[in-house]
Amino acid sequence: MKGTSMSEQLYLISMGALFGTPLLIFGMKYLSAAYQARARTANEDAYKELAQKAAAAQSESAASLAVIQGELSDVRTRLAAVEKILKDVG
Repeated sequence: MKGTSMSEQLYLISMGALFGTPLLIFGMKYLSAAYQARARTANEDAYKELAQKAAAAQSESAASLAVIQGELSDVRTRLAAVEKILKDVG
C-alpha cells in the first residue's frame, strides 16, 4: 500500500473543515447559552437578595416610626398637662 498523496490529504482536510465548522458553531452557541443562563440565574439571585434586604429595612423603618409616634403622643400628652397647669397658675 502506498501512502496518501497530497490531494487526498487536502481532500480530508477540506472535509474535516466542512463538517467541523457546524459542530464548532453549535458548540460555541451552546456554551454561550449556558453562560447566559448562569449569568441570568446569578442576577435573579442577587435581585431576590436585594428585595429581601429592602423588605427587612422597610420593616425596621416601620417599627422605628411606630416607636417615634408613640413617644410623640406621650410628649403631646405631657405638653397638654403642662399647659393646663400654667393656665391654672396664671
